[in-house]
Amino acid sequence: MIKPRIFDAYLELEKILLIGILQKTLMITAFVAVMMLLVEYFNVQTRGVVLRALGGSRWRQYLVAALLGAVPGCLGAYAVVALFIHRKVTLGALVATMIATSGDETFVMLALFPKTAVLLTLGLALVALLAGWLTDRLIPAQLLSGNLESCQFEIHDQEDCECFPYGKILAQWQAPSPYRVTLVVGILLVILALSTGQVGPALWGWKRITLLLVMAFGLFVSSTVPEHFLEEHLWRHVAQRHVPRVFLWTLGVLVGLAVLVHFVDLGTLISTNKWTALVVAGLVGVLPESGPHLVFVTTYAEGLVPLSILVASSVVQDGHGMLPLLSSSKRVFIAVKLINLAVGYAVGATLLAFGW
Repeated sequence: MIKPRIFDAYLELEKILLIGILQKTLMITAFVAVMMLLVEYFNVQTRGVVLRALGGSRWRQYLVAALLGAVPGCLGAYAVVALFIHRKVTLGALVATMIATSGDETFVMLALFPKTAVLLTLGLALVALLAGWLTDRLIPAQLLSGNLESCQFEIHDQEDCECFPYGKILAQWQAPSPYRVTLVVGILLVILALSTGQVGPALWGWKRITLLLVMAFGLFVSSTVPEHFLEEHLWRHVAQRHVPRVFLWTLGVLVGLAVLVHFVDLGTLISTNKWTALVVAGLVGVLPESGPHLVFVTTYAEGLVPLSILVASSVVQDGHGMLPLLSSSKRVFIAVKLINLAVGYAVGATLLAFGW
């Protein structure tokens, strides 16, 4: 029989874990939603010129995608997912981003072994470029992304499509629509939560500042765009279609992973057999979560596993970067994970065979 004090402490711990999951879910959903909002805004404001330029060259896409993925954290990955959902970058560009990114683990690696972390990031970017190119060469574009057609951008060519109606903004606030009030209040609450550390990074740093800047621009857009743009693009397309699904899928996956990690001791799965460790590293990397990958970061830092294991894990895992894609296309989510797993095993096995 569990003693009352022990049982109460257990319940308190579970409550803390659940609150942490809810905070992380809110941060991911809010950032992805505002990124989608901003992409919609720039697309209409520029008549699609900027995004057409991005889509003009496959190698330009791969390079930008790899660079965004190489940025520590998951923010760059979220941006590319938002573009992919709107079919503005290819599947190969998405693969390149997820191979190049190591999520929040990049910060830990920079703290534990900075030189190796920098070289690893550069190496991942190069592998990402090649993998992105091969993906688009070998996999037909329509094979996996057909169910994303409904998420394409609407290009407004009308002369009266103004995203910033100068001289009319104050008039729009004399009798604001419920859509505008809901979006503005929602973003203000997220900004307040980020500023006080209730969601997102616990300490001030470039990551929190970046999140706040993105949210601030989202607030500007929601406050100034005309009613037609706000209702059709921001409310119906982003808020109604994407936000609920991103939130629920992210919450469900994070809860499931928390249960899995609670009952499975990943440390015991890493035996003295390096090849077994390589297989485990790849499988753990498939999980859309940052935490499990830390097992391989710390064991490498302690000299318990070779570099090849860390590289394989880094190639396959993408932190929380892929979570938002689950709400739009589970088929693409699985495909990208399988591609990255194959690349991770290929690179990891090659390095291990040469004694790395």
